[in-house]
Amino acid sequence: MDKNSVTGLLLIFLILIIWSWWMRPSEAEVAEYAHRLDSIEQVKQDTQADVIDIGTNQRTTPPSPDLVDSISTQQNQARFGSYAKHGSGDSKEFKLKNNLIELTFSNKGGRITQAVLSNYKKLYKNEEREEVKIPLLLLEDEKNKFEYWLPLNQVPSGKLNTADLYFDVEQSSDEVKFKVTGTDGSYFEQSYVLKPNSYIVDYSISFNGLDTRDNSFKLLWENYLDKIEINTDFEKYYSTLYFKEVEEDVDYCNCRSDAVEELQSKSIKWVSASNQFFNTALIAEHHFQNTRLETVMLDTDTGDDLKKLVTDIGIPFSGTPGGETVNMQMYIGPNDFQLLRSLDQTMEDIIPFGRSIFGSINRWIIRPIFDFLSGFVGSMGIVILILTLIVKLALYPLTYKMLHSQTKMSVLKPEMASLKEKHKDEPQKAQMETMKIYREFGVNPLGGCMPMVLQMPIWFALYRFFPASIEFRQASFLWATDLSSYDVFFNLPWDIPFYGAHVSLFTLLWAGTTLIYTYYNSKIMDMNAINPMMKYMQYFMPLMFLFFFNNYASGLTCYLMFSNIINIGQTLGTKNLLFNEERIKEELYAKKKKPKKKSKFQARLEQAMKDQQNAKSKKTKR
Repeated sequence: MDKNSVTGLLLIFLILIIWSWWMRPSEAEVAEYAHRLDSIEQVKQDTQADVIDIGTNQRTTPPSPDLVDSISTQQNQARFGSYAKHGSGDSKEFKLKNNLIELTFSNKGGRITQAVLSNYKKLYKNEEREEVKIPLLLLEDEKNKFEYWLPLNQVPSGKLNTADLYFDVEQSSDEVKFKVTGTDGSYFEQSYVLKPNSYIVDYSISFNGLDTRDNSFKLLWENYLDKIEINTDFEKYYSTLYFKEVEEDVDYCNCRSDAVEELQSKSIKWVSASNQFFNTALIAEHHFQNTRLETVMLDTDTGDDLKKLVTDIGIPFSGTPGGETVNMQMYIGPNDFQLLRSLDQTMEDIIPFGRSIFGSINRWIIRPIFDFLSGFVGSMGIVILILTLIVKLALYPLTYKMLHSQTKMSVLKPEMASLKEKHKDEPQKAQMETMKIYREFGVNPLGGCMPMVLQMPIWFALYRFFPASIEFRQASFLWATDLSSYDVFFNLPWDIPFYGAHVSLFTLLWAGTTLIYTYYNSKIMDMNAINPMMKYMQYFMPLMFLFFFNNYASGLTCYLMFSNIINIGQTLGTKNLLFNEERIKEELYAKKKKPKKKSKFQARLEQAMKDQQNAKSKKTKR
């Protein structure tokens, strides 16, 4: 070992000796700690003597209540400091209620332990697979947390957790206050005021004399979301934590996997723990800071919980002498668009209508139409039918053109059949000649696709609309008991993978009417002129979607079924009442005689097909 190594070791040893001497406890601290340990050990020995002395079959004298109280007081003093008197007590419940919601509070922690929504029910299936309605509860899970961590110098550990304290309670008809007071005159108070005819709770925390090391403290809010709906998969993927940064748009944590959002540098206006149709939100008067959000996916097959939502937020305050109050609000209620919009916090964006153009269609076109119609019609199923009629009437001019184009193609089917027979050994030549005939007669084989293309944004929008709109939750129509979930016409004795353990009749009727409509169109349109594979795909798609739509919102499959029925009616009525095939045939042949100017695109397309045919012919000769 060289000289430098020896010198380094000596210096390290000297530093350790100085540090140990500097950090040693005082004699008073040592004596107090030893006294506490002796007292606790004595209680343990006394307690064990009360239950272990089996040989003599006699009970020894238990410790006196005064001694137990003394030890408990000392433990509370060591743990809670000047708030020791609030370290033990009896848990008691307190309630606030209006016509919409009933809240239950506990004096331990001063938090809400249950919220009952009066106008809504939870639907579940019993062992006989019968649907049963029970009261709908939020915030009721025993594992939930809503606790403040106060960094106080009045507490030996340096931190005080409000979940461990038994608060003093003061209650009136619409307000309940929970307060803890230190021996030094400091206090921490929570106040809840339930507004009449509202899901809003005015919530505030007041404090004075808290000897904190900085001007903020932490709120830990853990919320286990219960399964409320029958369609658990839907509910799981529509439940998450939403939040809004000050001056920014609403954002959310990933819905389909575990996720963490680190927002320490952001100012947060509100945070919402949202189920598919209900949410609990905490709204700041000014802002929160140092926020961390986490969502944890839970196994729904083994438990009653969907997700664990963790909100860790900082509550800033100014440190004003003489006491301070931080005002907030809680919203505990349904994801009703108009109700959330009335809060003026853009909280309506937590309803998962979508963020693209489809979300805009849902919010500002489809939703207002449904709201207007439901004001006159009591059945949501009839409202869906009326909406379908409105959409079909709006698109009928395009539908008319589509049917007119299909009729033209039907008139030309003999020409097409002759052409295919003539070039049956040259499919590319036949296809090139087919396109030439369409150009000569002025027929567009894709003309019938435009109405379908224009309806697709509405379909995609409704795909998000029905499972997100609380208006359809538990709204019944015919055999469906909940248009926001799948309909059950009858249950299966087993669970089919990717299909389920039930049969959705709306899905079957949609698939059946789709096949009927497809078959009728295939008799008119020449699918080989567009893409021969389409001839088979148009039959395969409805069968494939049977597996998807069987577990989807029955409101959507009901709409699609109505849409198919109206399509069939429009098609048969228009072609039989408005079109004359002989007249259309005369018009086509008259148009054929007129000179045609070939477009550059048509010329390039025909040349490409010729080149491809020539290349194939040369390859065959070789």
